[in-house]
Amino acid sequence: MSKSSDTRRSAEAETDQDWADLLSPGRRNLLVGSGLAVAAGLVANAGVAQAQAQAQGRAPRSGAAAAPSTPRNATGRSPWGYETYKEPAAQPVSVRPGEQTLPSLPRAYTDIKSYHAHIYFDEDTYEKAALLRKWATERFPVELGNWNLEPRGPHVTPSFYFGFSNELLPTLVPWLQLNSLGLTILLHPNTNDPRADHLYYALWVNRAQPVNAYSMASHVSDDRIEVIFPNVTPSVPLETT
Repeated sequence: MSKSSDTRRSAEAETDQDWADLLSPGRRNLLVGSGLAVAAGLVANAGVAQAQAQAQGRAPRSGAAAAPSTPRNATGRSPWGYETYKEPAAQPVSVRPGEQTLPSLPRAYTDIKSYHAHIYFDEDTYEKAALLRKWATERFPVELGNWNLEPRGPHVTPSFYFGFSNELLPTLVPWLQLNSLGLTILLHPNTNDPRADHLYYALWVNRAQPVNAYSMASHVSDDRIEVIFPNVTPSVPLETT
C-alpha cells in the first residue's frame, strides 16, 4: 500500500470521526439547545424593535409581524357609507352611453360624409410614422393634419391624422392594412354623432387602444359634420400588381 493511500485513509477516518462526534446524542442536545436560545433571542429582539418603532410612530421593518392599525389621522366617516358591499351588480341602462333604447332601424350608410385616419406612434416608432405619412401624402389626395406629439382631443397617445373622402375608402383602407408598418391606426367615419364615430363606428388596423371620447357630443347639426378639404397633391402613382 502506498504512502498516499495511507494519508487518504487517515483523512477519511478523521472525517468520519468528526461526523460521529457531531451526531452524538450529547452534541445534538447541545446544538438543539443553542438553536432554541438563538431563536428566543431573535424573537425578543424583534419584539423590542417593533415596540420601539411603534413608540416612534414608524412602521416596523419588513419581516416583523405587526397587527393592522388604523391611520392616526383617520377621523370622520366615509362619504360612501359602510354598506356599499351590499349593492347588487347593476345592469347598464343602455348598450351605449346616452342611448336609452335599441334603435328600431339601422342607420343609412349615406350618413357618413367622410373619414379620418389617426396614426398612433411613440418614441420608438415615430420613424415608421414619418415614413407612412410621407407615403400616404405622396399617393392620396388627403387632408393632412399636424403632428401631435402629446395626447390631443380623445387620443391618448401621440398621433397624426389625415381626412379622406368616401370615394377613397375602397382603396385607402386596404392600402393602410398592407402598409401600416405595424402601427396602430384608428379609422372612423364622420357623421352627426362624433362620440359614436370614435367609439362604436370605428375600424382598427392592428391593435386597438383606448379612445377617450365619452365626453364628445352625441349629436351635432348637419352643418357641423366634418368636411374634408384635401391639402396635398399626389405625386407618386399608386402601386398595383
